[in-house]
Amino acid sequence: MTDTPETQGPPPPTVDPAGLTEIASGVWVIDDRRVPLVPNIGIVAGEDAVLVVDTGMGPANGATVLEAARKLAGERRLILTLTHFHPEHGYGAQAFKGEAEIFYNAAQRDELAEKGEAYLGMFKTFGPSVAEALEGTDLVMPDKVYDGSSAEIDLGGRTVVFRTWGLAHTKADQIVWLPQERILFTGDLAEERIFPIFPWFPPDDADLDAARWVEVLSDLEVLDPAIVVPGHGDIGGPEILKAVRTYMIDLAARVANERKAGKDADAIVAELGPVIRAEHPDWDAPEWIDFAIRYYSTIS
Repeated sequence: MTDTPETQGPPPPTVDPAGLTEIASGVWVIDDRRVPLVPNIGIVAGEDAVLVVDTGMGPANGATVLEAARKLAGERRLILTLTHFHPEHGYGAQAFKGEAEIFYNAAQRDELAEKGEAYLGMFKTFGPSVAEALEGTDLVMPDKVYDGSSAEIDLGGRTVVFRTWGLAHTKADQIVWLPQERILFTGDLAEERIFPIFPWFPPDDADLDAARWVEVLSDLEVLDPAIVVPGHGDIGGPEILKAVRTYMIDLAARVANERKAGKDADAIVAELGPVIRAEHPDWDAPEWIDFAIRYYSTIS
């Protein structure tokens, strides 16, 4: 039987260093090229150190990102941080072990320890190209973490702020904020023209709080970022945050109305899902619509 796109799964989730673009002086992004399961990766340089934001999926991608960062850093020390524990964002971290200080929040470390192996196994079922990218992946813990909601580091003439709000898209989503340049790395709290990823997999994983997620997006809009680097999709401005927040508020209200009319989750997915898709014809990853509807059906 000849393989079809359905049996092949998604394309290889390969980070392409040719996409490295300087978006501000000393701030680069390796863009995702809108390839599924490839994140936007940040590299932020100061006089003393260079920060890498996310690694891509698997050891080969991690090595690619490390090489790109090392070329830019020269003799400066490297720091790696991850926006959250999901495989496409952080399962290349092993390449950085011993080459960089790995730093993020304690709750994120704990979620990786709790769920990391299960997510590794789940992602390997997504298709041959994903399984191949994850071959040989070792989960590594950070060298240093911060407790509480925020931390700040000085790369040498450039301040970087890390902040988490607790349970939202995951238990410990972390944004990276450059206050002087007003550049925001959101991770999967915001994506550009991509339906928000609702990792709603009960009973295996039901750690999601969409109401807080909306509050986080509001807080991020208050920062008034000049540049928003979403977890996936094209780089833009605060309109990215607003689009995701508006979508979530609207979908929650519509699902609540359907629940009040006595419909169950299956019926709402069948009726509302195609409508939502038609309203956003230029958005990618429509498979996440159904997950979001089922989530909102449990709280409406």
